Amino acid sequence: MAEQVPALEATPVMNDMPLPPHMVNGDSMQQVILVQVNPGETFTIRTEDGHVQCIQGPAHVPMMSLNGSMPPIFVPPGYMSQVVEENGVRKIVILPHSTEYHPPMHPPPHLQHYMHPHPPPMLAHPPHPMYPPVPGSELHPPQYMHQHPMPPPPPPPPLPQPRIYHEYESRSHGRSHYIPRDERTGKMQEHLKKRIKDRHAIGHNNNNNKAGLPPSSLSKVPNAYSTNVENGYGKGHYVVEEPVKQKQSGKAKDSPAEDAKAEEPEKEIKELQDLFSTGKPIVSNIQARSAVLSWSHLVNSQNEENANRPVSFTFEVALSNCGKSGKFKTIYIGDEVTVSLPDLQPATDYHVRVSATYSSIEESTSEVISFTTESCEPDRPAVPKLVNRTKNSLILQWKGSNDNGSKIISFLLEWDEGKPGTFQECYFGHLKQYKLTKLSPSTKYSFRLAAKNNLGISEFSETVAFSTTGSVPPAPPPPQLNQAGITTLSLEWGPPTAAVTEESQFTYTLEMEEEGSGHGFKAKYNGEEPSCTLKNLRRSTSYKFRLFAHNSEGKSNPSEEVEYTTYPDKPGPPSKPYTKGKIRAYNVKVAWDPPKDNGGAEISKYVLEISEASNGSTWNVIYDGTLREHMCDHLRPGTSYKLRVYCFGIAGQSQASDILSIHTSAVPPGPCRSPYLANRAKPREISLHWAPPVVNGGAEIIDYVVDMAESDQAECRRVYQGPGLRCTVSNLLPGRTYSFWIKAANKTGFGPYSAKSQISTAPGPPDQCGVPLLTCKTATSVAVSWEAVNMAGIGMFGGTGIVTTPASVPGAMSLPRLLEGKIPLPLASTCLALQWDEPNCHGSEITGYNIEYGERQIVTVDRVTSYTLENLQPDTMYRIRIQAINSLGQSPFSQSIKAKTKPLPPDPPVLECVCFSYQSLKLKWADGPNRISLSNTVQFNLQMEDKTGRFVTLLNGPCHTYKVQRLSECTTYNFKIQAYNEAGEGPFSDVYTFTTTKSPPAPLKAPKICQLGENLCEVTWEPLPPMKGDSIVYTLQLLSGRGADQVYKGPDTSFCFTNFQTNCEYRFRVCAGRQYQNSNGLQELLGAYSPSTVFSSQKKALDPPQDDSAEEKKNKKRCLTDDQFAFILVVAFAIVAVLCAVAIQYFLIK
Repeated sequence: MAEQVPALEATPVMNDMPLPPHMVNGDSMQQVILVQVNPGETFTIRTEDGHVQCIQGPAHVPMMSLNGSMPPIFVPPGYMSQVVEENGVRKIVILPHSTEYHPPMHPPPHLQHYMHPHPPPMLAHPPHPMYPPVPGSELHPPQYMHQHPMPPPPPPPPLPQPRIYHEYESRSHGRSHYIPRDERTGKMQEHLKKRIKDRHAIGHNNNNNKAGLPPSSLSKVPNAYSTNVENGYGKGHYVVEEPVKQKQSGKAKDSPAEDAKAEEPEKEIKELQDLFSTGKPIVSNIQARSAVLSWSHLVNSQNEENANRPVSFTFEVALSNCGKSGKFKTIYIGDEVTVSLPDLQPATDYHVRVSATYSSIEESTSEVISFTTESCEPDRPAVPKLVNRTKNSLILQWKGSNDNGSKIISFLLEWDEGKPGTFQECYFGHLKQYKLTKLSPSTKYSFRLAAKNNLGISEFSETVAFSTTGSVPPAPPPPQLNQAGITTLSLEWGPPTAAVTEESQFTYTLEMEEEGSGHGFKAKYNGEEPSCTLKNLRRSTSYKFRLFAHNSEGKSNPSEEVEYTTYPDKPGPPSKPYTKGKIRAYNVKVAWDPPKDNGGAEISKYVLEISEASNGSTWNVIYDGTLREHMCDHLRPGTSYKLRVYCFGIAGQSQASDILSIHTSAVPPGPCRSPYLANRAKPREISLHWAPPVVNGGAEIIDYVVDMAESDQAECRRVYQGPGLRCTVSNLLPGRTYSFWIKAANKTGFGPYSAKSQISTAPGPPDQCGVPLLTCKTATSVAVSWEAVNMAGIGMFGGTGIVTTPASVPGAMSLPRLLEGKIPLPLASTCLALQWDEPNCHGSEITGYNIEYGERQIVTVDRVTSYTLENLQPDTMYRIRIQAINSLGQSPFSQSIKAKTKPLPPDPPVLECVCFSYQSLKLKWADGPNRISLSNTVQFNLQMEDKTGRFVTLLNGPCHTYKVQRLSECTTYNFKIQAYNEAGEGPFSDVYTFTTTKSPPAPLKAPKICQLGENLCEVTWEPLPPMKGDSIVYTLQLLSGRGADQVYKGPDTSFCFTNFQTNCEYRFRVCAGRQYQNSNGLQELLGAYSPSTVFSSQKKALDPPQDDSAEEKKNKKRCLTDDQFAFILVVAFAIVAVLCAVAIQYFLIK
């Protein structure tokens, strides 16, 4: 159903097939059928309203029958069906008989069995014209299956191409490329294989353990899709599923229908396994490097039905050149019966066999056939080698190549006679060495070699060139300076003039000597290029150079010495300027220090610049010279200035120094202008107004004083003191003249009085005044003026005047606050959290804030009262201040606060193992320079990986060493370490791996000696078991006055000692050794030696061997054990301590 049905003979329908018993007798009225549509296939069905529905794969089409009948589904010709039960669901699998390809065609008229004009009885009537999905299934719902016209027929798939596999390709690799498999198809085959095995087990139990069929396999369901699909097109298999009604367990054991179903898969497997066999392969057209292999495909014709069944085979060709019992390598997998065997070796015996496979049935292997390739000309020889050379001769030598079955009889050596392009014969014979004479000195010659046997001559070898000797070149000219820099010198030179020819090839050695180093000349360049750039030199330093030339004959004399100097660098910035003496109101003396780095040259001059804080970035030069101090005059009192200095050297101008900020001292303000009437004088009061002084003395005016006198001889009295610019003097007499004086004051004091001002009061009270005239002078002051109507009597109050002062910049900011603990610990090293109070907006809403921190870095934020500064430097102090912003401008900055970021968490130290043993590892970290950088507050977390792969903590503290004990021998352990302090936990280090050593064998007891004869004795010792698979060897030594001699080493536990002298004393000791294999070969680990055993040889009688055990017992009686010795030490220490305490009590306290 992946393709349109071909117009062939009458097509069977699944209704014509024998149905399972429960479907015939109506055990289940409601049947569920599942149609599986593979990729590249199309499932076509006629719906209830007569339309044709096409469903593209991959998809699962669920259908439901309410009356238990089987829906009519078309089965294409050449296909077969098989019933398989799995998990209570009976599947009808539709498989092809053969792999032949039918071209796609339009549906024939007899498709009426497949596409009914009316809905069959099994169809329900859902809203969609499709079969309803099965409830609870995971299949695709029908709404995903859209109606669309029938797609055009796909092109016929190409036949699979045979593939030749080389020796390095494995068999599984070849199959994976040759047979593409669909994942869903493979899973279905696995399910089928499992169900067949279960059936076989049930049938075997029901037959009372009788001899049954061989184990079932998936080979009974040929995978037509996987063997015939190319690019998504081809014929697949279809699965129809239905639920099976579960029978009672008691009835299932004796049901003959179940026995018949269990024997059905085994019967088909046996039929398929007997279907074919492979004939004896035939090797033809045998050449030196290739042959043709063919074989026959035999089908068993005992069963006529099996003989006519079309099957598809996969053949595998295996080749071996190591004998019939050697290793075979797969070189071809495919369905062809004739294969060409390329890339064979001449005159070589080969063995070949062919295996045939059908689906998943076990292979059928043919008989092994042997053949031998033909002989041919020799292989291409290697290039000749130079044995010796002189000015006029060359001696060449070579080796023979593979003769390919025919002995090499001669060699052909050709050369170009020193003229590239043409080769001439210079030797032909059976020798493997030849000497060429009468050659030219210092000349290059090219050679190539070929070998010849009775079957022909081989290819020429690669061309090789050799030169005759010559003379040493003369001294080259000195190197010339191409370009000089601050730390670089670029030099170039030419070849020796007297030795330059067309074939001259020189290499050069440039030597350099630094001025004042005292190390002499050192080589800085060695190569063929006639130029060199020396880097990383010292600035403003002289260097001497000389040059050597080399050729194949040797080294020339040095050239003349030349000297070149690097350029100086720009000087560094001078130190920050500082004041000398007191900062006065009109001048200040400034000095500075020279830069720490003068760039390698003298400083030519210094430049001092000044800028007023109010002018921003405008700088003016006030000094230019060689001195390092200057008197800055013509300053204004009470003004802030910024000063900086930079210098000049030979290489240019340095950077400016750090800025010095100064503020000149203030002086009392200057005189004010005389006060004047703010409006017309009244009979009993006068309103005065005045302006601030022109010179405020460098400080803000904070107070004004107004004095008044009734006449020139009268005493002055104070009528006003305050910060305002106007006042009203009342309780005056009408028509009188008064004198007024005014003076201003700042923080340093009062200035001089102004000039006298004489003002007279009005002669009489006025009438009702008009509305006052209000004029806003500033944001905080309003000018009010009015006029009188007449001069008669006291008038009424005038009208009310209203005025609104304009908005201004925000008020001054309060001191910001630093929020501690609001930032997580990992971010505390780069962030600071701030909070502040919103100032008075002065009539215009605040729109944001400017935060200044560090080196005048400003960040603008919205209208918030808290902010976190990010991307700061760890462990750094910052000055922070804030100003508010509205539509009219910026408020003054608040006072600065100091805040410091926390330091970064420490990096992990380097972990190393300083001591290895078989049951412990001593670890050490934070040693050398790293240890100096770690403070005392840093602690460490050492972890080790356990058997489950988790890391557990071994140490948590300030220690720098730790010994891990109770470990297993020759075992690898993983460790990692972490450092942390008050700033937080640092990262873990990489995993370190250390391995314990192997443990040595345990010491043995003293050996036993038994004298067997007059000149023969046997030495025996106790055996030790092997240690974790490592063998144990023993070493027996004979002790004498001059040392120890080894008399035996091996795995035995006894040794016969002969040829010893009588009436002499011999001592023997033994130790065990552990032998193991590692990358360096066989290694041996020796244990401790046992106590020695004394053997005295006597001539008369064979006394029993004298063991050291008696002497040891005596020594044990005489010598103390370790426990006894430790107890004596403890007692002695306690006695000494008591005596010391008594002495201290007696002599010091009393």
